[in-house]
Amino acid sequence: MNLTQKETMLLQDHKKSEELCIKKYNSYANQVQDQALKQMFLTHAQQEQQHLNTINQILSGQMPNTNQQGQQQQQSTSSTSTQSGSQANIQGTFSSNDADLCQDLLSTEKYISATYNSAIFEFRDHNIRQALNHIQKEEQQHGEDLFLYMQNHGMYNVQ
Repeated sequence: MNLTQKETMLLQDHKKSEELCIKKYNSYANQVQDQALKQMFLTHAQQEQQHLNTINQILSGQMPNTNQQGQQQQQSTSSTSTQSGSQANIQGTFSSNDADLCQDLLSTEKYISATYNSAIFEFRDHNIRQALNHIQKEEQQHGEDLFLYMQNHGMYNVQ
């Protein structure tokens, strides 16, 4: 598989973004008070690592396997974290720092999802576009998990 210079540059940019996401989620998991939020962050960090692995495979000329197992695991995590988040709200175990960390990660996920959206249209190979689309869908799910957690805790009010 031959990548164009532009495709390579886009993948290198996404590689840096995924590395940053991994660092943020792991670091923030150690800073939050709510255990359900900590677990969500650790799960998202693992999925971001899978995204990084996929990008590294493409950069090395290998076609990644984009099975749906990660998506199913993510949907299960989303339901669990939302339910746990509601219980945490009743118990009052979150802090304003938790809200700031959630807001930062939600902004990060919005940005990264948008960059994947643009990149998808720049790749010639259908399989790579599919792999990037799979990653983008998981990034959107991360954003939804964060949004729901924040909404359930009064951190994000939709008017």
